[in-house]
Amino acid sequence: MKALNVMFAAAALTLTAGLAQADVRPDHIPGLLKSGEITSFEKLNQTAINQHPGATIVDTELDHSFGKLVYEVELKDAKGLKWEVSLDAKTAEILENKQDT
Repeated sequence: MKALNVMFAAAALTLTAGLAQADVRPDHIPGLLKSGEITSFEKLNQTAINQHPGATIVDTELDHSFGKLVYEVELKDAKGLKWEVSLDAKTAEILENKQDT
């Protein structure tokens, strides 16, 4: 019985971890934009670029992370350094701005 409880707990933790950060399906994006759950990608991209003027966007990703939608932008600056900027997808608030190693 104890082994069964341990297995159940491990499965629950694994599922929760998967839900903590999961990519948003592309077909859900128009509805999220229309409902106001996320702001425009133009605004989000510009907010990220403003953190590193002259940088270019390499990749973007919209995720569910810890109960909110998070927009992640990978940038490459003029010196060739890579940066990762995470934003609240609804408010464009910067959540994280770090050099990607």
